[in-house]
Amino acid sequence: MARTPAFMNYVPNPDRYDEAFDAEGRPRGHWERLALAAHRASRAALTRRAQTIRRAIEQHGVTYNIYGDPKGADRPWEVDVLPFVIGKEEWHFLANAIEQRARVLNRVMADLYGENRLLGEGLIPPAIIHGHNNYLWPCRGIEPRGGTFLHLYACDLARSPDGRWWVINDRTQGPSGAGYALQNRLIVTPLYENIFRSLGVQRLANFFRTLQQQLAALAPTDGEPPMVALLTAGPYNETYFEHVFLARYLGYPLVEGSDLTVRDNRVYLKTLQGLKRVHVLLRRLDDEYCDPAALRTDSTLGVAGLISAARAGTVVIANAVGSGVLESPALSGFLPAICDRLLGEPLRLPSVATWWCGEAPALEYAISHLPELVIKPAFPSMKLEPTFGHTLDRAGQEALAERMRATPHAFVAQEWVRLSQAPTWSTEKQQFEPRVVGLRLYATADGDGYEVMPGGLARIAPESATEVITMQRGGSSKDVWVLGDGDTPWHSLLLPRLGARHIVRGGFYSPSRAVENLFWMGRYGARVENVGRLLRATAQRLTESDPSHLATVKILTALADNARLREVAAAPASGQAAKKKPPLGAPEWAIAAAGDPAVLNGIPANTARLFYCATQLRDRMSVDHWRTVQRLARAHETVAQNLEAALTILDSVIPACTALAGYAFDDMTRDDAWQFLVIGRQIERMAFLSSVTIQILGLDEEDGEAVLGALLEIGNISMTYRARYQRQPELLPVLDLLLLDELNPHSICFQLAALTGQLDLIKMRLGFEPLNNPRSLLQALRGFDLSYLEDLRESEAEPLSALLAACARAAYGISDELTQRFFVHAGERPQTSVAA
Repeated sequence: MARTPAFMNYVPNPDRYDEAFDAEGRPRGHWERLALAAHRASRAALTRRAQTIRRAIEQHGVTYNIYGDPKGADRPWEVDVLPFVIGKEEWHFLANAIEQRARVLNRVMADLYGENRLLGEGLIPPAIIHGHNNYLWPCRGIEPRGGTFLHLYACDLARSPDGRWWVINDRTQGPSGAGYALQNRLIVTPLYENIFRSLGVQRLANFFRTLQQQLAALAPTDGEPPMVALLTAGPYNETYFEHVFLARYLGYPLVEGSDLTVRDNRVYLKTLQGLKRVHVLLRRLDDEYCDPAALRTDSTLGVAGLISAARAGTVVIANAVGSGVLESPALSGFLPAICDRLLGEPLRLPSVATWWCGEAPALEYAISHLPELVIKPAFPSMKLEPTFGHTLDRAGQEALAERMRATPHAFVAQEWVRLSQAPTWSTEKQQFEPRVVGLRLYATADGDGYEVMPGGLARIAPESATEVITMQRGGSSKDVWVLGDGDTPWHSLLLPRLGARHIVRGGFYSPSRAVENLFWMGRYGARVENVGRLLRATAQRLTESDPSHLATVKILTALADNARLREVAAAPASGQAAKKKPPLGAPEWAIAAAGDPAVLNGIPANTARLFYCATQLRDRMSVDHWRTVQRLARAHETVAQNLEAALTILDSVIPACTALAGYAFDDMTRDDAWQFLVIGRQIERMAFLSSVTIQILGLDEEDGEAVLGALLEIGNISMTYRARYQRQPELLPVLDLLLLDELNPHSICFQLAALTGQLDLIKMRLGFEPLNNPRSLLQALRGFDLSYLEDLRESEAEPLSALLAACARAAYGISDELTQRFFVHAGERPQTSVAA
């Protein structure tokens, strides 16, 4: 095949197996159609495909979190333009081998937590199991329904230079990547639609259908429909996007440990509607964090009592807790004999040659052959990276050998396999180049054995010379095509056509945690806007040289004091309590509140709180909605050094807040949970405007008139006032707009009316009515006669101030009542924040 510009500089490493081309540069049989299409494509066409993939990733919000990198959170997922292809014959071997390996590991786990015959017969050295921190004694004797410990299994494969496949790692706790594999398929297939069909590429949906059906079949129900939930570690987990995606695709609620509680050895989901029984947990949480009562006591991610519920047989945990012990590389060298003992057949797909150094001959062999081996920790608690012997000089090898001799049982030596390579598109170089590739395959229990996903996740090294493939270090991925016989039938987890009987207007039960975060997201969104408008009104007047603004700035500073915008958190000195810093003066406080996270109630502090709430709600937000949250969170990344910089920040923050309000009202389904988002906004706005107005009413007439223009800006009603009155601000019309006009969505009466309506819906749907009912306050404010204030004196403003103070108290009272009723279960601590 003649070289085209895209392949002009494609030079495979002769020491590695090339997945697409043989030693003479000819495409391998199963790659031929795809390689030919890639050869025919121009660089411009390939670049367009890469751009299409990037746009699809952005539109779907596909991300991967990088630990330890402040800018690595939500790193866009990367998918290559060229899929990874596996031929029919080769797949037949791999599928059978993976199915067998899943069966034997399931049997191993049953024995390790049951009869312990493998240890007793000497097939596994006891130190490998008893020294492993994921061999969990509290889980001994638990017998899961159907005898299935591993409901989902994955293994990492590598191809050696001679073309043979070897297992590098077994993934048994909560195997990740299946969701990314499905997402890759959805993104890449449209680019090769005709080739995809003509090659008979096998589809993935049936694999997930089997997973669904098996989990539902194992659910220990009492006749009610089974509830399966996906248990996540939360938004800071590296694969959180996959958790969200799989939960949506499989139709499961996404829950965290704090969403669940165990009562009488049964697991329940805490919802607005009360406690709802959970029968199956598809977990993405490591073993030791699952139950703080029985396992790691400092875990805040798990569910106290979960192990007891599993032992009682009232909940199925997929995979069973304790399965992490099977991930030890030390076990690999003993698996062939174990397979023969348990299944009576040879292991079809062995691990790469492995020596556990806890045996003296293995230790001496490993030390004498270090340049040919990779040294790994036998137990994950060691937190050691694999060490390639050939990369060490003599001193490094001697130091490693000394460590291995000191604790031989803690080390495993594996043969160094030069991983295979595959053509990967380089956007920077505008050409294909060989990159090291590894393959992760998946199997799910189907009742009789295991069904293997006809595809998988191909992981690509970020650079040609890289030996270790890890997404944490910038790796990318490929869609995996398994060729079949002609066009394969179309499968989907969705019904092909919905009839009238399928129409629903509800969704999952809303977990209390999600509703609480919606509530506080509403409050923080309104709070950031309130604070932003107060700061902008102040900063604009500070930048002007008009002496008449001095009195206004003084009053605005008093408002800022009440909103705690001049308070700066102090870092405690070593061994001493933090000393409170004195309030900042003008203009320093306005600059700091716009861009300094240390200001207790400033823009950065409140956007950080809002962002935290939003990260807990990714599964409920559209991609555009999430991008707006991110834009708001980044608005103050550059710390303001002066008033102009502060105004630049505020001019970004306030429109982003308005956009968030738009998404809240026009982009979200108005279910029960949504009501709490809106209530949060209304409570925050009512409390803030009530407090501000009370302070203004307490001023003498001259100061009160001076600050009215700023008050219009803070209440976002300047345009309406000008359109109605076309004159300088005066007290009574400003108060009418700010307090009484229900056509103004920012007025206090509007908040009270809307809040009354929302609470009526909550009473009707959820059977709860707060003691702090805003209806009487609404009636009192509607009936207030502003003519009493025509000749303003402090005594005449007192009734209105008292009414507004009651509004502020009611706002906070309603917040507390909702928290106690819907967010707090069994004495758990609710979310708190600085009041504005």
